[in-house]
Amino acid sequence: MEQLFKNALNDSDPSTQAVLVSVFSADEEESDREASLAELERLLETAGGSVFAKMVQSREHPENATYLGQGKLEELSRLCSNGGISLVICDSELSPVQIRNMEKALGDDVTVIDRTMLILDIFAQHAVTADGKLQVELAQLKYTSPRLIGKGREMSRLGGGIGTRGPGESKLERDRRRIKEREHILEKRLAELEKNREMQRKQRRRSGIFRFAIAGYTNAGKSTLLNALTGAGVKEKDELFATLDPTTRKFELPSGREILLTDTVGFIRNLPHHLVKAFRSTLEEVVDCDAVLLVVDISDSEADAQLRVTTDLLNELGAKEKPTLYLLNKCDAAPSVVIPFMTGEARTSILQISAKTGEGLDRLVNRLEELASDGKQTVSLFLPSADLGVLSSLYASSQVKSVDYRDGGALVTAEVDAMTLGRVKKYIC
Repeated sequence: MEQLFKNALNDSDPSTQAVLVSVFSADEEESDREASLAELERLLETAGGSVFAKMVQSREHPENATYLGQGKLEELSRLCSNGGISLVICDSELSPVQIRNMEKALGDDVTVIDRTMLILDIFAQHAVTADGKLQVELAQLKYTSPRLIGKGREMSRLGGGIGTRGPGESKLERDRRRIKEREHILEKRLAELEKNREMQRKQRRRSGIFRFAIAGYTNAGKSTLLNALTGAGVKEKDELFATLDPTTRKFELPSGREILLTDTVGFIRNLPHHLVKAFRSTLEEVVDCDAVLLVVDISDSEADAQLRVTTDLLNELGAKEKPTLYLLNKCDAAPSVVIPFMTGEARTSILQISAKTGEGLDRLVNRLEELASDGKQTVSLFLPSADLGVLSSLYASSQVKSVDYRDGGALVTAEVDAMTLGRVKKYIC
């Protein structure tokens, strides 16, 4: 067994301090354990709290009933009591039974939450759009409500403090039937918003503008990159999940061609599948794009592991085959680092950049130009009146630059790929 303590500053507010708890098996790498706990600490700081202590137990698997073994649980109880700590955060997904039994053992004043509940709390703070707020609230209700069964408090813990925030949740404190009704309402609203998003995606596809999704681990510098290129004004902050809602901006390349850049929500290790599902409509911005700009914080010692997490999630979302440009960001802080995971073909699509200082952005713009115009050419077509239906397919697959209707048909200028060119070759004039 091992126990690690980190005392908080004397002037820290006890109400925002927490004990971080983790159970690791003996065959797990110590570096993985330390990285996961360090990330949990950053999540807590992002939520507005601070670490009072860290407690680690080594055992084959967490105790089914109480997560920790009995002796360690008693030790945790004394620690919380002596330090006046009212919040314990476990670095694993807890069952309702584990939460109830841990809270019973720790006393009436201690709240137990898990990593997912902490992430949802951060999402609740950072959601800006109506869409984002609805997704957060629905995810919180579905995940949290069955776990809030300890001490007869029902839903009374919702509405204040780390792990408990969420738009509109204070109205749901006493009646679980109303929670189900609320979930149904949220699902209907999200379905309507999804229809609107799909219409917007169709319009973008119809426009023929090449679309890039900026993806990567949380806090890798995605928003900083979007701001550096487009002046989008997206929130930049050195914290996890600073951006939750996707932001799309146009960017004009040196050739005059316009492209779309979309900043997406960051990924993180141990993100439960149901959370991916809850935010799938947001994450599908990556699936719907033409190419991916995968941003990696090369200055982070965990860059290799973070890249693995990101690529695994992209594969799960169905974006595995997308053309991908790997951007090793913050190269000014670590200019000579190479990620071992990136081998073979991936190495031919790597750029070292610094979104903060602008280093390497000129090379990035050139690569964006290449990707956006790869295999495409501008052609002039004359579509006879009887074949004007071809124009709709051109809007769907190409970038139509001009349409001049005249007697007998229309003169069209469009940028087409090789496949489209084969279909419309007979109309070239």
